[in-house]
Amino acid sequence: MTRVVRCHQIGDTEVLQIEDIEVGAPGPDEIRIRVEAIGLKRAEAMFRSGTYLQEPHLPARLGYEASGIVEALGSNVQGFEVGEAVSVIPAFSMNQYGVYAEQAIVPAAAVLKRPAGLSAVEAAAVWMQYLTAYPSSVTLREGDC
Repeated sequence: MTRVVRCHQIGDTEVLQIEDIEVGAPGPDEIRIRVEAIGLKRAEAMFRSGTYLQEPHLPARLGYEASGIVEALGSNVQGFEVGEAVSVIPAFSMNQYGVYAEQAIVPAAAVLKRPAGLSAVEAAAVWMQYLTAYPSSVTLREGDC
């Protein structure tokens, strides 16, 4: 059992509940991590309040960004090792995954090796800002799209 933050109804912070649930083993294209830090953003607040791009499927998990240590790999996952430090980037639906937990299963496609020199906290907090800023700095030319 691991502690996980979920909400069973739409609302403000008072709807958040810490629950003990069984995380289980990762599926073929998933990784289970021991979460060391999470990133907090407006997206999660909007999701739990019902004002985000998707309506939450209740009970809902929360959280897009995290850093942690790989605990288990799905059968199709390559390029990662148990015990390796990683970051989770916002590349999935919170209706399927969430990282506000002591342990979390996430899609392998949303996991990167933790950049050298970043603490667990820094590695959990940097990705949304990076993904927002990077595309805006790219100049598109006619025919690129």
